[in-house]
Amino acid sequence: MSTTIIFATYNQSKAAEIRSRLPAFLQIQTLAELGMQEDIPEPYDNLKENAAAKSQTIHRLYHQNCFSEDTGLFVLALHGAPGVHSARYAGIPPDNNANIEKLLHHLQGVENRQAYFQTVISLIFHDQEFFFEGICSGQITSERIGDKGFGYDSIFIPDGSNKTFWEMELAEKNFYSHRRKATDQFITFLQNQPVWNG
Repeated sequence: MSTTIIFATYNQSKAAEIRSRLPAFLQIQTLAELGMQEDIPEPYDNLKENAAAKSQTIHRLYHQNCFSEDTGLFVLALHGAPGVHSARYAGIPPDNNANIEKLLHHLQGVENRQAYFQTVISLIFHDQEFFFEGICSGQITSERIGDKGFGYDSIFIPDGSNKTFWEMELAEKNFYSHRRKATDQFITFLQNQPVWNG
């Protein structure tokens, strides 16, 4: 028997990454698949509160178990920027190409390329909220590399690899991924719960 839980995102690439980790008993439904079109504000200056805002909004609207995630790229030489503003670093509406160009511009001539991705998942399960976190450390390249992935994947090489996320197939990216680490905690939590409905 499978159970469906709402994933508070319109981002199909994020949904694909999470679906690749799900056990057979668990299915997710994105906001687009629900027919929702409204944008959910992310007004806070940290990932945890933004993730919570999204899941709480969906729970209030649909009264179902749901989860959301917020992810940021934190560059040490830029005092943590773009951080919580990663998706809208170059302005609104979000533009991946413009975000990358802005980040590479700010890092011109900078030797310290250390950075990390962080994902926080907020799960609302039977009216209680739980959080799961994953971090992946690495380096920012000096130019784009690769032709797969999304976001900043083409300029981030995780520690322990010589490839950018954009060069990797999904299974290889999941070995390192911040989102995979948070998702695995989320799945383990659900697997340890009694059988639940809705």
